Amino acid sequence: MIYPTGRHYRTSASKRVLLFGMSGLGKTHLSNMLRDDAGWFHYSVDYRIGTRYMGEYIADNFKREAMRVPLLRELLMTDSVYIASNITFDNLAPLSTYLGRPGDPAKGGLPFGEYMKRQDQHRQAEIAAMLDAKRFIDRASDLYGYANFVCDTSGSICEVVDPDNPDDPVLTCLAEQLLMVWIKGSDAHTAELVRRFDRAPKPMYYQPDFLHAMWQDYRSTHSVTDETCDPDHFVRWTYARALAHRQPRYGAMARWGVTVTAEEVARVTSPAVFDDLMVQAIDRKAATD
Repeated sequence: MIYPTGRHYRTSASKRVLLFGMSGLGKTHLSNMLRDDAGWFHYSVDYRIGTRYMGEYIADNFKREAMRVPLLRELLMTDSVYIASNITFDNLAPLSTYLGRPGDPAKGGLPFGEYMKRQDQHRQAEIAAMLDAKRFIDRASDLYGYANFVCDTSGSICEVVDPDNPDDPVLTCLAEQLLMVWIKGSDAHTAELVRRFDRAPKPMYYQPDFLHAMWQDYRSTHSVTDETCDPDHFVRWTYARALAHRQPRYGAMARWGVTVTAEEVARVTSPAVFDDLMVQAIDRKAATD
């Protein structure tokens, strides 16, 4: 780790931290707090994916829909209107909408082949955005004068890396530059995340083998075809299984850094308390290694 002891972290003139774990456990909340209250540079991987690497796909999808409306078609063909997404750190709906859900087109579903193509686009974009973190660390310091840097990762980071490979290119690049911090949720948190997702399902990225298996299992157990599958029900059904699939992958990633619990994160009320928690986590790791 780049900080072998808590004292090294505490006294460092440049604190660099990467937060990972299930969506909804506090990664963006902590990142916003560090940015707003302590002047850290906040690098959002999801934002980078949606703007730099998938922005054109997203905008083209909007334009494709607009071209079906005669008035908008005429305006687009004469460059009279401009269509773009308005992604922010806190609103990633354009990216989620583009990724879509497979199933019945009458319910907003995509053909499974198209859905998988967009999933692969996201995989490539996420890897590229993660590798960009190193450049943004340098950029934040050289261009803007930021001393401290927090990388706010996507919940699907565990799907695009191999934590058991000591030479994994993404994890190696990240661990050389940042303190990797797993925010570990409990069974109670998992249940709450499932309930939250059930109220408002959103598309996500999954490993192809896992997704193919879920698609096959769902169609056989629910007696539906590609065209009659309910897209929302499928993503709800898949999400609960995905959390169980991801937990051991997060745990393996934690070997590359330190672990804090969601309960500990919930007690962080200021950047100073955050620093205290990082010191504790580093020293806990050092004591067990």
